[in-house]
Amino acid sequence: MSAKKIKVGLVQHACTDDPDANLAASIAGIQQAADQGTQLVLLQELHRSSYFCQTEDTANFDLAEPVPGPTTRRLGELAAELRLVIIASLFEKRSAGLYHNTAVVLDVDGSIAGCYRKMHIPDDPGYHEKFYFTPGDLGFQPVTTSLGKLGVLVCWDQWYPEAARLMALAGAELLLYPTAIGWDSSDTADEQARQREAWVTVQRGHAISNCLPVLACNRIGHEADFSGQTGGIQFWGSSCVIGAQGEVLAQAATDQAETLLAELDLGRTEQLRRTWPFLRDRRIDAYQGLLDRFRD
Repeated sequence: MSAKKIKVGLVQHACTDDPDANLAASIAGIQQAADQGTQLVLLQELHRSSYFCQTEDTANFDLAEPVPGPTTRRLGELAAELRLVIIASLFEKRSAGLYHNTAVVLDVDGSIAGCYRKMHIPDDPGYHEKFYFTPGDLGFQPVTTSLGKLGVLVCWDQWYPEAARLMALAGAELLLYPTAIGWDSSDTADEQARQREAWVTVQRGHAISNCLPVLACNRIGHEADFSGQTGGIQFWGSSCVIGAQGEVLAQAATDQAETLLAELDLGRTEQLRRTWPFLRDRRIDAYQGLLDRFRD
């Protein structure tokens, strides 16, 4: 069985209110990864801005941009120059009053290979995304690139086994999650540890149950809640690359900018699915209840 090995990079950094500075930080990480022979780079969720969803403010819609637009053009040029695939998470302005949290995949020739619009939209303390983002309408479809089929999802999607499974059933060869997640200022040290461990564990579960590698790229740093309702969010970093049996191949620090690198053998999926045939043994005739909101 032939191996299909690729080298991947994840660019983890803090974000400020300066979109150009944030983009420069992402580009510096991409270039650093390319210098190490990386073929695919994943950026963190909404990497061009601070995490503005802590408050509901219509002025923040000014941060949105079209796709294609300025950021996709710049990153497309970079992808073509460095001959790598880039996954960039953007605040997409689709039309006046219609916005999405969108991941754009740029192929090695600089073209837009495809997009994924975030499907699961949270509305929790500090994460008021329903105010800003229309739920995605592109479904759970992998994006086909020169490196293979990428199952791109976004942040809150990573807690849902259904999303990962549907990407796997559609032929995704790896799962990728741009992410923005952290601790509330009131969380105790024990609670912080539980939350972060749960975040890593659920992604390891997606890897195991689908026999697919998983990449998750998160931001770092403290970002204030300008409404004053909370003490802001301390983003916990911990960007990670997880192998197809749930093994953590590489993990970044909780508080440092880092370009995380790892090598993946995509050929392992075939081998693992022969001995752990999760897809073969699914009882698709008995899963109708999954379409119910709740079983009373």
